[in-house]
Amino acid sequence: MKRRFLFALMLGVFYVGVGIAQQYTIMDMIANKVIQKYQTSTCEQLWEKKAQKAPPSQQEQQGIQMLKSDPQMRQAFINKIAAPVANKMFDCGMIP
Repeated sequence: MKRRFLFALMLGVFYVGVGIAQQYTIMDMIANKVIQKYQTSTCEQLWEKKAQKAPPSQQEQQGIQMLKSDPQMRQAFINKIAAPVANKMFDCGMIP
């Protein structure tokens, strides 16, 4: 009886983990795109983009809305992009 319970519990945890991983696949793609943008852009390009203040594209708006509606996904997104983006911004003199 104990073994069945433990097996069922482990199976449930596995399915929840797989569901969360699939749910964050899109978030990972967005985060990787943001990281790549910062890593491949020159400081001048980042400064120009900041000065333009262009409105976000439709795809960017959808990503922002997705992150606004799911606090856990937003936290995972920020945890993933924070270091690479902040380092690039620091290197470019965009943050003290």
